Amino acid sequence: MQENPVCNLLGIKYPVIQGGMAWVADAYLAAAVSNSGGLGIIAAMNLDGESLREEIKKAEKLTNKPFGVNLMLMSPFIEEAVRVVCEEGVKVVTTGAGNPSKYMEKLRNAGVKVICVVASVTFAKMAEEMGAVALVAEGCESGGHVGETTTMALLPQVCDAVNIPVIAAGGIADGRGMAASFILGAKAVQMGTRFLTAKECRVHENYKEKVLKAKDRDTIVTGKRLGHPVRALKNNMTRTFYQKEMDLNTSNEELEGFGKRALYLAAKEGDVKKGSFMCGQIAGLVKSEDSCEDIVRGICKDAYTLLGIN
Repeated sequence: MQENPVCNLLGIKYPVIQGGMAWVADAYLAAAVSNSGGLGIIAAMNLDGESLREEIKKAEKLTNKPFGVNLMLMSPFIEEAVRVVCEEGVKVVTTGAGNPSKYMEKLRNAGVKVICVVASVTFAKMAEEMGAVALVAEGCESGGHVGETTTMALLPQVCDAVNIPVIAAGGIADGRGMAASFILGAKAVQMGTRFLTAKECRVHENYKEKVLKAKDRDTIVTGKRLGHPVRALKNNMTRTFYQKEMDLNTSNEELEGFGKRALYLAAKEGDVKKGSFMCGQIAGLVKSEDSCEDIVRGICKDAYTLLGIN
């Protein structure tokens, strides 16, 4: 796969990108994925500027391979994050949860390759016009913030609409998912849920356990009323949130307050009642805690075999 356009663009061996999961995707996980031949990503969502700088420097000590930073545009620290990414010479960023047009010129002038996460053909075209070097077409099967269209429906339409490489995300955890993504036009895949149970992932053990025990119908989407729907595992927190969301007597402010810090409580404290354990519908397929190397190489080996690629 040396001629893979995403691998060539990013300087990586395997067309596998790790999702930028807030409170989860730190320097240790990013470096482990990069050392395995994929592209590791540090999540900037929950980090102020100096904390992000520390994570970047930490990753540089852990790997000499390319890695990137995920810029969540709804982060309260987004201005700091963009500045630090440019100052530290980060080569790749993925953007999500918003329109990155405000920052594109600054990032591109700093030599940063911008990959935009998109959930529609319209935004995919806009991102290409803004100067994105590639796109992540993310279906609603994914964990965390989601759109409305499934990966299988979204991916081929985005691939047909743009002239830059497209990376598939949402509902991919094994070689079959990667092979299907390639057949639909993708040149690489991005996975988040699969890396939640990686041995190098430092998320709370309760989080890993819940993902490993998850079944196909164990996720729920909440937050549609607030304009930013999120997929997470069903538990006391998400079921209560859903009930409150359906209750017109509950204000949006109450909903926002109820969900505050829920991901932190899950990822860092393992609070199974109040935490929001964000993950995709594919969690039911994740049954083992493996190294990043086994995950990256295994999914590629299986996909290449299915596709008849040597």
